[in-house]
Amino acid sequence: MPKVKVDGQEIEVPAGATVLQACEMAGKEIPRFCYHERLSIAGNCRMCLVEVKPGPPKPQASCALPAAEGQEIRTDSLMVKKAREGVMEFLLINHPLDCPICDQGGECDLQDQSVAYGKGASRFDENKRAVTEKYMGPIVKTVMTRCIQCTRCVRFAEEVAGVPEIGAIYRGENMQITTYLEHAAKSELSGNVVDLCPVGALTSKPYAFEARPWELKKTPAIDVMDALGTNIRLDSRGRQVLRAVPRINDDVNEEWASDKTRHNVDGLVRKRLDRPYVRKDGKLVPATWAEAFAAIAAVQHGGSVAAIAGDLLDCETMFAGKALVEKLGGTMLEGRQTGMAYDVSSLSAVVFNTPLAELETADAILLVGTNLRWEAPLVNTRIRKAIKKGAKVFAVGPEVDLTYKVEWLGNDASLLGKLPQAVVEAFGKAARPAMIVGGGVLAVDGAHGDTLALVETLGLVKEGWNGYNLLHFAAARMGALMLGFAMDGGIKAMAAAKPKLLFSLGADEVDYAAFEGSFKVYIGHHGDKGAHAADVILPGASYAEKAGTYVNLEGRVQRGEKAVFAPGDAREDWSILRALSDAMGATLPFDSFDALRAAMFAAVPALGVEGLVDYGWSVPSLPTGASGAFGSPIKDFYLTNAICRASPTMQQCSAELVHGETFAEAAE
Repeated sequence: MPKVKVDGQEIEVPAGATVLQACEMAGKEIPRFCYHERLSIAGNCRMCLVEVKPGPPKPQASCALPAAEGQEIRTDSLMVKKAREGVMEFLLINHPLDCPICDQGGECDLQDQSVAYGKGASRFDENKRAVTEKYMGPIVKTVMTRCIQCTRCVRFAEEVAGVPEIGAIYRGENMQITTYLEHAAKSELSGNVVDLCPVGALTSKPYAFEARPWELKKTPAIDVMDALGTNIRLDSRGRQVLRAVPRINDDVNEEWASDKTRHNVDGLVRKRLDRPYVRKDGKLVPATWAEAFAAIAAVQHGGSVAAIAGDLLDCETMFAGKALVEKLGGTMLEGRQTGMAYDVSSLSAVVFNTPLAELETADAILLVGTNLRWEAPLVNTRIRKAIKKGAKVFAVGPEVDLTYKVEWLGNDASLLGKLPQAVVEAFGKAARPAMIVGGGVLAVDGAHGDTLALVETLGLVKEGWNGYNLLHFAAARMGALMLGFAMDGGIKAMAAAKPKLLFSLGADEVDYAAFEGSFKVYIGHHGDKGAHAADVILPGASYAEKAGTYVNLEGRVQRGEKAVFAPGDAREDWSILRALSDAMGATLPFDSFDALRAAMFAAVPALGVEGLVDYGWSVPSLPTGASGAFGSPIKDFYLTNAICRASPTMQQCSAELVHGETFAEAAE
């Protein structure tokens, strides 16, 4: 490891580190615009200049200069100060002075660094150039006159998202960043360029002119739009969440978030249930809480009680729901809304066993019945990283553009029993083989067993490595399975049992026609499919309006906090269930959220410890010999749940990016 001196302080740096990284290890702040830890080095903004000896007597770009034994680096010399002032002066030559109306104001790198490292005056008195605005879709707002050509957005689109649609045209002072034909950026991750842009050239279109950063309350939370468990921060003002941005967690989402995660928040204030309703003469009419509880308590259920858990639920709500059902004498619990009934005798066979951070080290990968770009976009980015390190990817299922080279073997489940020899050989040579089984597989009889049979054939489980991965895309799924929301025969068996009282806990994807004779109580937050079918509606809280525990697809226990209050008469789900238990004469044994959590941790100790749950590894004996084509369980990436369906932004994304509608922008 080379030793270098930074402003007189001697430090040891890892081999291959850059001078910029060496300076940061020594605790020095180096200004930069183009450099980003997760993108390739461009070296084109020149803001990170330092003085290095031995070397030519001139400032050098520290981001592109390797750290070497014996270097003496100065970050605070007069030469460096003047060089940075000069660079900042050039960057501001054409930059408009529109900070008061720029959405980036208050969290803008250019603002901060011009104050810290700029000269305070400009010698440029020519006319500033102007650039026409570009159209990048419903997510990204552009004011390209502000662009300083750092190319972060270009590199992100090409290297991380794998959709190289953003690039530069023209040369020199006339250079412009654009999507060439000015269409919407066709990536599920396009919103990340807003966070990457160090100036106000790319900002969030739905959030435009909504608030300044110092007005917002910032709350750490967990995303529920897919099963990845993306760590997010909810920024709210008053009782409304105005935006969601990712938090850094290298084990889960790094620092990225999908467009659905970022922009579903405008759906949190639309189509909301804010008062109880009771169905009278075939119509839902507003009611008081007492009337709604009385209507439920009047049901003669005789212990025939069931509960269905929705896809967006926290573990506390599901635990309270389970406790109430059991107190009323019921046993029917289910969380797989769409009718799947796969074996859950071993949770290790229905979880993503490879930790996400380790997935990028896999050297042979088999995808079965999955469209990763829609089911888990940030798992897809991990596989892109694995491919850059030399991994080979094979796939069985419907062909889709996954943004990287895939050898498609066909779309027939019978292929799992007779994989081509080339695939078997590739896995035989692999040190870290992995298989990712999508939701489409669980819908085909025998396919789950076929994939488990391949564990031995492909050598997926080795010392310190488990490459068998089942991919869920419902945020509540692993938590529900740990809490027992999975009955033999699934939802079809529940419907066949004809429960007299059915609690629907935010379950909006169920075919309620199968529960024709049941008295249906919907506890949820949006007037979606579940509410339309209900006999009584009790307005609940969304993920932003309650604290909760979530278990992601790899079995990682995480907790989110409450950002805002639920609207109107809506209440947190656990408190509704607790109050209802009183009205039904089956009082639950907890009076506070903390007491509920303590009871849940006692019942399922694994939920009490944040981090990965160890499910052990045991393979159940399942039927094999599947045949037929795999289908895709997700028909529209942007409209997968009630919050998204209420969001105008998600509706426009769906119309434009999935269904091909065009939206012309009004002329300025």
